[in-house]
Amino acid sequence: MVSRHLPAKPFPPYKYLPGQTPHPRKHPDGPGRVAEEGAGPPLTEANWQTNEAYLYGIDLYNHGYWWEAHEAWEGLWVLAAQESLQRVFLQGLIQTAAALLKARAGNPRGAGKLWDKARPKLERVCAAAPNYMGLDLANFVHNTAQHIVSGSGHNTMYVFVK
Repeated sequence: MVSRHLPAKPFPPYKYLPGQTPHPRKHPDGPGRVAEEGAGPPLTEANWQTNEAYLYGIDLYNHGYWWEAHEAWEGLWVLAAQESLQRVFLQGLIQTAAALLKARAGNPRGAGKLWDKARPKLERVCAAAPNYMGLDLANFVHNTAQHIVSGSGHNTMYVFVK
């Protein structure tokens, strides 16, 4: 089992899977928001090790809460400067989580399309900074590609805080 960056912050009661579990925000039985949009400071190369929204997104992602990870990172993506490396990185992570969610839902075509959007973004960041915000991007891209192709619908980031 992968250790958590924010062990005191609880996970949602279930992993959302469209069409199979209640929508977290829209359904009356849903647990509500995972993260407040735009909450907290913007993600930067200087604060990633302490940025709670980013780290919680990693915890969610590493434990298969891909829709929830997307939600945790979306507020940071909104705050990131247009065309910044942080924004490209976050969009790549968000699309990767969505691709894995599609794979888990039995939609390999949708998973492949989303991965085809995410991969070039992550490769662009990797070209500028191979280990970006705690993530070995070359290994992450390689491993994710294998998981998407195999249709296993599982992938782990293993982001280590230094």
